Amino acid sequence: MTTSHARRMAALLAATTLSFAGSAFADDKVVKIGVLNDMSSLYADIGGPNSVAAINMAVEDSGMKAKGWTIEVISGDHQNQPDIGVNIGRQWIDTQKVDVIMDTPNSGVALAVSNLVKEKNSILINSGGASADLTGKACNANTISYTYDTYMLANGTGKALTKAGGDSWFFLTADYAFGHALERDTSAVVTANGGKVLGSVKHPLNTADFSSFLLQAQSSKAKVIGLANAGGDTTNAIKQASEFGIVQGGQKLAALLLFVNDVHALGLKVAQGLTFTESFYWDLNDKTREWSKRFQKLSPKGTMPSMTVAGVYAATLHYLKTLDALGGNPHDGAKVVAKMKEIPTDDPLFGKGPLRADGRRLIPAYLFEVKKPEESKYPWDYYKLIATIAPEDAAKPLEASECPLVKK
Repeated sequence: MTTSHARRMAALLAATTLSFAGSAFADDKVVKIGVLNDMSSLYADIGGPNSVAAINMAVEDSGMKAKGWTIEVISGDHQNQPDIGVNIGRQWIDTQKVDVIMDTPNSGVALAVSNLVKEKNSILINSGGASADLTGKACNANTISYTYDTYMLANGTGKALTKAGGDSWFFLTADYAFGHALERDTSAVVTANGGKVLGSVKHPLNTADFSSFLLQAQSSKAKVIGLANAGGDTTNAIKQASEFGIVQGGQKLAALLLFVNDVHALGLKVAQGLTFTESFYWDLNDKTREWSKRFQKLSPKGTMPSMTVAGVYAATLHYLKTLDALGGNPHDGAKVVAKMKEIPTDDPLFGKGPLRADGRRLIPAYLFEVKKPEESKYPWDYYKLIATIAPEDAAKPLEASECPLVKK
C-alpha cells in the first residue's frame, strides 16, 4: 500500500468514525415514552386516552423538540392485569426501546411494573397507582410516585371524618393491592384518632352489583362506610347506596378515592355532600384553570382533567427537564431518576416541591366536598374546598418509611 493510499484510508476511517460518533450523539437526544393504563374499562375515564393527551401537551410545552430532541409517545392497555402490564412493559423496553413507562392506574400493575423497571434499569413514573407501598417497602431506585397515595387519602378523608364524629367504620374494599392498602392505611388513621373499624367486605374489581356488600355495610350500623375502591366501582357503589337509602338512613359514605370524572358521571344530585381528598382540582387557581381549559380542548371526550392526568403532565415536564439538564438521554433509568430527585420540581399545576429519596413527590393535598346542585355556577363547578393539607402531612414521614433507599 502506498503512503498516499494509506493516508486516504486513514482519512476515510476517521470520517467514518466521526459519522458514527455523530449518529451516537444524535441518538442521545431520542426519547420514547410509554403510557400504560386502563384504556377501556373502569379506570379509563380517569386516565386512559386523557393521559396520552396530557403527556403530548407536556412534550410540546417542554420546548425540547425545538432543541433538537426527538420524542415519541406510545400507549398500551394493561386491562387491569399485572401479567399483561408486565408483558407490555417488557416488550416496550426490550424491542421498542421505551425509556420510561408512565401512569399505571391499578396498584397491582404498578407494583409489578416497578419490579420490571428495576430489573431492566428503566423508569416507572407512576401517577395512577395509589399503593403507598410503591414508595414504602416496595420502593426502588427506578420508580417515582408523583400524584397521591393511600397514605394521603387516609390521612385526608379518614382523619377528617373520624374527628368530625364518624368514629365507627365499615369498609367496602376492592379485592386487590390498591383496595387492601387503602383499607389498611385508613384503618390505621381511624383507630389512631379514637375510632373503631367494625368490619369490611372485599368485592371483585369492576363489580356491577354491590347490593350484598352494601347490605353488610348497612347492617354493621357503622357511622361511616368507607369505599376503598375507585373509578367505576366507586360510582356504582355510590349509585346503589343511594337506591338503598343508606345516607338517608343516617350512615355517611366516605369516597376514599374520588375523581372529578366520577362526580361528573354521578351528577351532583347523587354525589352532593361526599367528602374526599385530592392533590389537584382544575378550578383551584388561575394556573390550574388556564391549563385545564387548554387540556379540555384536546381531551378525546372534552372532559376536565383528573388528578392523575394532571400528575402525568407535571411528571413528564420534570422528566424532560431532567434529560435536558443531563445534556442527553443516557438510557440509564437509575441515573435519570437520581437526577430527577436532585432537581427541584416546579410546574403550573402542583407548584414547587422536592422529589424525596423514596421517590415520593411532595405536594399539598386538599379535602373537598361535592357541591349541592344549586351551588354549582358553571360546567364542572363541583368542589368546595374544606381544608388544605400541608405537603409534609400528606406523605408518610421519611423517618417512618420502610423504603430501603431511605437512610435513617
